[in-house]
Amino acid sequence: MYRHPSVKYAGPPTIPNQPMFARPLSAVGFAPAAAVIWRQLYWRNTVPLITIRKPFISPRPLSPFIWSEFPSIDHTRRLHLSLGLMKHPDPEPPLKRRKSLESEHSSESVQPSPKRSASRETRAPNLAFLHNITDVQLPSEKLSLSLDSTGNKTELKRQWEDLTDSVASISVGPFDFSVMSYNILSQELLLSNPYLYKHCKPRVLEWHHRFANLITELERHAADIMCLQEVQEDHYQKQIKPSLENLGYQCEYKRRTGRKLDGCMVAFKKSRFTLFSSHPVEYFRQGIPVLDRDNVGLIVVLKPVGASGSECNVCVVNTHLLYNPRRGDIKLAQLALLLAEIGRVAQQDDGTTCPVLLCGDFNSVPASPLYTFITGSKLEYAGMPIGKVSGQEESPRGQRILTSPLWPSSLGISQLCQYEGQTNAEPDGKESEQQCSNKGLNKPSIEHGFKLTSVYSHYLKESGHREITTCHSRTAITVDYIFYSPAQRDESGWTECNAAPQRGLQLLSRLALVSESELREVNGLPNQCHSSDHLPLIARFRLHS
Repeated sequence: MYRHPSVKYAGPPTIPNQPMFARPLSAVGFAPAAAVIWRQLYWRNTVPLITIRKPFISPRPLSPFIWSEFPSIDHTRRLHLSLGLMKHPDPEPPLKRRKSLESEHSSESVQPSPKRSASRETRAPNLAFLHNITDVQLPSEKLSLSLDSTGNKTELKRQWEDLTDSVASISVGPFDFSVMSYNILSQELLLSNPYLYKHCKPRVLEWHHRFANLITELERHAADIMCLQEVQEDHYQKQIKPSLENLGYQCEYKRRTGRKLDGCMVAFKKSRFTLFSSHPVEYFRQGIPVLDRDNVGLIVVLKPVGASGSECNVCVVNTHLLYNPRRGDIKLAQLALLLAEIGRVAQQDDGTTCPVLLCGDFNSVPASPLYTFITGSKLEYAGMPIGKVSGQEESPRGQRILTSPLWPSSLGISQLCQYEGQTNAEPDGKESEQQCSNKGLNKPSIEHGFKLTSVYSHYLKESGHREITTCHSRTAITVDYIFYSPAQRDESGWTECNAAPQRGLQLLSRLALVSESELREVNGLPNQCHSSDHLPLIARFRLHS
């Protein structure tokens, strides 16, 4: 037989009586089983063969197998035999059993490798890899994440600002309490406006995820009074109200008119307050074009637990004004109607007005005409474009001018934002020149008799950047507010003829807001940790009676 000179051929053993194989075949068993093992050794890149032993052709080996694994084989393809056929020298249990043991210890976790590695080693538990998993829901009570799937921050850091140094206490035996105003984002409105949430992962927008986050947030802040907007009625009845009642709250709710599914609610701790009265407010008025929208408000008068008489009552107001930036006339009419209702409800038997907390989403930015009307008590709107009222439109050119009066006298509300009888009007429905002159309304203007100021200054203390209360794919601005009646030492500063004497509230502290850049760092709103496109506003007050 020809032999090539450069090829080495196998020959007889150089050492006498030395077998060709490293182990004698007797240690393996009969030839059929040995053939299966050697096929696995040389066919590593294929699926291991499965053979069926025929009892009469392939009898059971005389001695059991003693090999648990071959050092040269990929460790991910270990050969495990039943316990009845082997004595396993490795104390590590089989793969399926090991998985069941790991499931019994919820505190341990092992990261599955994306590719099959050359060796499977036992690793120390490491939870960092969970930041890269987007389709696994983690128990919030065991692991609180502040990073999304890309490793970016998702949780905002907000600090409490103490304001007691700037305001001295002016009464004895005060009553301290906290207030929240929060637009929680109706699920129906979210689904109706998907273009606003293109930056969000779909799982973040699911209601079961959002509801769990929202309830956790409300429970964590535990405000004594909660004013929530965009509360969907079915979610309120089935989930939100029962959850808050379990936390010790009493809830009042007003759904929007028409076909709208959401509304406003006020919840308060029964251990701190009792309900004196509740007054829903509907802005829709049949036959009045400037009041043809379905927005609503809710007014409740609360009495501190243990207080005697009505001199300690607090008037809490919650509303959500029209969004449309081009319809400032509607927003002003809605606000005037709400102020007239507040004046009726907050008036007490002795002629005084109890302190007012006006909360909500006003769809108007700071320094806008609507904002200055609330805090300045007066607005002269002659020549004002209709889209300039809320400040949401940067270029209101080409829009019509506000006309005087803003609403017809048939509404029964004067330009002082107070209810009045229809007998004061002329037969043609317009007020006489003498009446307007007596009220100082020769110029197109509206007024109200409340002294109100904002909890927030709208600029961050340290950086000077604008405070932001709402952020989504289109914008990042401030539209949410808590206005309140500040405590006064005396009434010397009340020079307006229509201003009633008031008791007041002292602002103790507030939960600081954030800048637009901070919101961009967490991918805007909503995100994994914050489940609304608005931020909650929270403040602590002291009631002076």
